[in-house]
Amino acid sequence: QVQLVESGGGLVQAGGSLRLSCAASGRTTGDNYAMGWFRQAPGKEREFVAGISWSVGSPMYVDSVMGRFTISKDNAKNTVDLQMNSLEPEDTAVYYCAAKSGSNVYMDHWMWDYWGQGTQVTVSK
Repeated sequence: QVQLVESGGGLVQAGGSLRLSCAASGRTTGDNYAMGWFRQAPGKEREFVAGISWSVGSPMYVDSVMGRFTISKDNAKNTVDLQMNSLEPEDTAVYYCAAKSGSNVYMDHWMWDYWGQGTQVTVSK
């Protein structure tokens, strides 16, 4: 079992930045896990934002955030951060941290095993 706790959401004006952090605890993430960030806006399906393998491989991003968002991990602290720059009103959503066994990153939310409680990000015009 893996527990995930997100922090760092809030309200920001368009063009601004926010940094989300996810702390993983419980059953060790080890080398054979992947971590990711998803988001869900009202009335919409949960959408993949970014993901990274705990041990190998390059980060993966949805096209709409490429060049604006950066996912990073700290293996020693068991944390995964999402730096969000040049935020747009369309980025407004509840952001969820996710983890899955296996090093592959998938964009499909049903492929992920563990979820945080979510943190609200609101971008005003």
